[in-house]
Amino acid sequence: MNPDTPIALLGGISPRTFMKKYWQRKPLLVRQAIPGFSPSLSIRDIRELVRREEVESRLIRQVKGKWQMKAGPFNRLPSMNQPDWTVLAQNVDAHDDGMAELLHQFRFISDARLDDAMISVASDGGGVGPHFDSYDVFLLQAHGRRHWRLSRQKDLTLEENLPLKILKHFEAEQEYVLEPGDMLYLPPQVAHDGVAKGECMTISIGFRAPKLAALARGVLEAAGDQLMARIGEDPGLYGAQPQPGPRLDQHFTDRGVDATAHPALLPDMLVQAALDAVSRIKFDDKLASRFLGSWLTEPSPAAWFDPSNEDLDLADTLPESGALALDRCTRVIYRNNELYINGELAPLPASPALRELADARRLDCASRTARRLKPAEIDMLNDWLAEGWLHYQDST
Repeated sequence: MNPDTPIALLGGISPRTFMKKYWQRKPLLVRQAIPGFSPSLSIRDIRELVRREEVESRLIRQVKGKWQMKAGPFNRLPSMNQPDWTVLAQNVDAHDDGMAELLHQFRFISDARLDDAMISVASDGGGVGPHFDSYDVFLLQAHGRRHWRLSRQKDLTLEENLPLKILKHFEAEQEYVLEPGDMLYLPPQVAHDGVAKGECMTISIGFRAPKLAALARGVLEAAGDQLMARIGEDPGLYGAQPQPGPRLDQHFTDRGVDATAHPALLPDMLVQAALDAVSRIKFDDKLASRFLGSWLTEPSPAAWFDPSNEDLDLADTLPESGALALDRCTRVIYRNNELYINGELAPLPASPALRELADARRLDCASRTARRLKPAEIDMLNDWLAEGWLHYQDST
């Protein structure tokens, strides 16, 4: 995708303009972002999806003016004739190719930020109440109509003792009714309330916004993994093939220390030794990349990989035609010469062909880039086929 080319999805502006003027700044309403949009999943499909154990879902409704929330799976949902209820299905892109393709239309934003597609199905009057999100979201109307009210208010106080995060003092400043194909972008902290006008389906394209504390903790744990790798212990969760850290396997010594009259006092020498040891750890770009690459590509809990091409063996060469395509649940990120896939650091560098596969999520076997793949890279792709992370698509 050329970031300077205007696209209908953003109302005729380019992705670069959108990121400069709207992203994390102000809402954007796009009428007919996807003209004639027809979702790949129907309301009936969603009703079936939320019956499954592996699908994260919630049922939200108002009963006599009181909010109720229940977690799925749901063997039965209320009738569409019964007003004021909503069911939410998370990570729908992990269960349906069409939803995954829809999510990929938003890849003018880094995959490191792109999270999932959530579907909301509601009866007349259904919604989740006035609230705000801590992340960016695109709200695409898929079926029926929904009435949205927005506010840039500073008061984000929440109601107490409720199962949902409902704003206590919501005051609408803008109102829109969205039809199928219409889309609303909202940056973080924008208060909003969407209410179904009749039978309704809305698709939410959400983005990751990790807290800085989580990032700091991850880098610290990655540093700890380095130390474990150096002394030959288990590298831990974020240490997928870590680079060994500084040599800190020596024991603390305090030769020459004087006898103490206060045995319960923590010695200054031991405190300083701990600080000196920490100062020898390099908190650098590579360490942060190792943590982020592994963490951000960790597959969704809903992911399921099916090695559907198990009879295909690349055997050091590629087919003359067709393409290799990443599974809809596969997550890939690269930085410099390192490539991360599904929570692991790939054993080979991020070559031009592997970067093209990561960016386009497919690689035409007859392309000049693909024909330059090295035998070791083809062997690795063969392993990915066997894992179900990658699939061969025949062009015939």
